[in-house]
Amino acid sequence: MDTFALVVTVGVALFFTYTNGFHDSANAIATSVSTRALTPRAALLMAAVMNLAGAFLGSGVAKTVSSGLIETPHGASGMAILFSGLLGAIVWNLITWYFGLPSSSSHALFGGLVGAALAGGIAVHWTGVLEKIVLPMFISPIVGLGLGYLVMCGLLWAFRRANPHRAKHGFRIAQTVSAAGMALGHGLQDAQKTMGVVVMALAIADVQDDNSIPVWVKISCALMLSLGTYAGGWRIMRTLGRRIIELDPPQGFAAETTAAGVMYTASFLFHAPISTTHVITSAIMGVGATKRVSAVRWGVAKNIVLGWFITMPAAAFSAALTYGVIYLLFA
Repeated sequence: MDTFALVVTVGVALFFTYTNGFHDSANAIATSVSTRALTPRAALLMAAVMNLAGAFLGSGVAKTVSSGLIETPHGASGMAILFSGLLGAIVWNLITWYFGLPSSSSHALFGGLVGAALAGGIAVHWTGVLEKIVLPMFISPIVGLGLGYLVMCGLLWAFRRANPHRAKHGFRIAQTVSAAGMALGHGLQDAQKTMGVVVMALAIADVQDDNSIPVWVKISCALMLSLGTYAGGWRIMRTLGRRIIELDPPQGFAAETTAAGVMYTASFLFHAPISTTHVITSAIMGVGATKRVSAVRWGVAKNIVLGWFITMPAAAFSAALTYGVIYLLFA
């Protein structure tokens, strides 16, 4: 039964990674597609390949996720909590995908884990949740917003005497690079989060007693994220690429470059699991505000930000409900 529970939980973790891929593929390519720098299929293929590559660039984020958030008791109870947390995150991902809301898969996962732990009577390390999840949730969008504004101002000044038509053509080509950098950062962040969860499952099942990441875990998570990315998230892509602001190639380049820089810094310097959704959305808002504040559709932005705040509680509730059902069926 323990082996079966482990296999099922790892399978659900990999399916979560798949939903993460198609849910968050828009993060990497929405701006490039909306400015017609890349065709949708070419952009999705590029993002899938770069997600795969990014998953192998480090392990700091995975190790952050695998320890310090919740207690992971060994045996069936610990596996039930992990399973419930993952299922709660998947449910919220599917709901927000259906409505085209670019919420954070990362915070759905963290909220699911916390909700399942509370339902199972397991200790939650609130200091770790605050430092690793909540603070980055607030800081990274602020940084993305400010940097996006500054980067776009710098580009406007640097190319103030350039021919507008030639400049846009050049930035459309440059966007293939910035979009690839964004997709690489997405793989670096989001694949590692699931790696950390799989490591937790292996520890609960007494398969390993440290937080090192087996090669098969890296390969499996990277492949599932890439497959999900290639499946595409057209509903969310429309929201990010056009509904917040009508982007042109220079703005798309500025937003993608800003978001990629924030993700690399968080991953390599702080090993912090941040939301790629939060960063790219806030960068788009910052870039758009340089045109004029009213150019950003703040009503749409408000709904997106509201989605950020309800993601963790909603996923936590879904996970707690799942745990309750499992407890009633198998207790």
